[in-house]
Amino acid sequence: MAGPLDGVRILDLTSNFMGPYASLLLADMGADVSKVESRQGDTTRGVGPCRHPGMSAIFLHLNRNKRSIVLDLKSRDGNAALKRMMRTADVLLYSLRPRSMAGLGLSYQEAREINPRIIYCGTYGFGQNGPYADRPAYDDLIQAAVGMPVLQSRKSGPPDYVATAIADRVVGMAATSAVSMALFHRERTGRGQEVQVPMFETFAHFVMGDHLYGHTFRPAIGDWGYARMMNPDRRPYRTRDGYLGVNVYTDQHWQRFFTLAGHPDMGRDPRFADIHGRTQHIGLLYEFLARTFETRTTAEWVALLTEADIPVIEMNTPESLLDDPHMKEVGFFVDQEHPSEGRLRALGIPQQWSESSPELRHPAPRLGEHSAQLLAEYGFSEDEIGDLLDCGAVHGPRVREVAADDREGGGHDAG
Repeated sequence: MAGPLDGVRILDLTSNFMGPYASLLLADMGADVSKVESRQGDTTRGVGPCRHPGMSAIFLHLNRNKRSIVLDLKSRDGNAALKRMMRTADVLLYSLRPRSMAGLGLSYQEAREINPRIIYCGTYGFGQNGPYADRPAYDDLIQAAVGMPVLQSRKSGPPDYVATAIADRVVGMAATSAVSMALFHRERTGRGQEVQVPMFETFAHFVMGDHLYGHTFRPAIGDWGYARMMNPDRRPYRTRDGYLGVNVYTDQHWQRFFTLAGHPDMGRDPRFADIHGRTQHIGLLYEFLARTFETRTTAEWVALLTEADIPVIEMNTPESLLDDPHMKEVGFFVDQEHPSEGRLRALGIPQQWSESSPELRHPAPRLGEHSAQLLAEYGFSEDEIGDLLDCGAVHGPRVREVAADDREGGGHDAG
């Protein structure tokens, strides 16, 4: 097997970050993901440094283990080709707004008529029962919509976005989970279904589980925002020569740390003796920690805290993470040869599986690289594929070109 989802066929109509991250996780688990693109290709093909147009760093990381087919879904023949592929697909994953899908004749009602067993999963901005249903959505917009920049500002100044596509990736993970659970339900019942994964509601669920806080109760019995997370002093601690990540958390951690720091009396102070008191006075504790950690070097603190079984780790930079001894030992960063892009640094698959271990099967595809190959696998004859290529409904190398290229061990750039 090539992963726990080996044999699952997914038609991936997503683009940008959120949907492709969901299909990446599914592809890494062994699913056969057909990335359906327009002639222009996924927007992220142009995001970040690249050796060749259309093969950017961001695209390469989001789209490995997938194959690319270019279909003009607005053309009669291209649209019909996708619907024919849907007959034997397990999952249709899309990020267009539902109104756009319906305009293409690809609503769930129409998909279900083609294949009653299909899992039809939409990843888009807003739930369809609210007034924002037709609005476009991107990571920055959703961070703003759930109040994350305000939460950041209460720690560090003006409202600010988190420095990663956190909403896209969190919601992408939620979509991966939803698809997997729908597939499990189908295994039990034989029935497909529609699954909707809206960004706004999904990310609000992620953020507000921490920050509803005192307003969990009606009437409220406290402020908004998890106090420890919101404290401006919750940050890596400066040592004499660097920075540390430290999480002194349990009662036992704190008692040992107070002793280690030469202040065992603080462990008997009712403000600090248990987690309830510490939460109310977390600002005082963070100030104490900051002063204390500046008194020794990073290496000294790592040794002392590790001996005391207090969670600690030296702060990495993106550069030093590449040389982190743990990451090296587990093989997290791996070199991968791409047929057109040369040697790449790829991210390994972080999970380990005893019975169905997934693997890096192939790097991110060039635009339309697998169009003919995929159509053939979905039952189209060579003549039918030729006709689709001739009329422009499909773009990519022809079956004979793919076969010749495979024999020569090379790759055909259809982009």
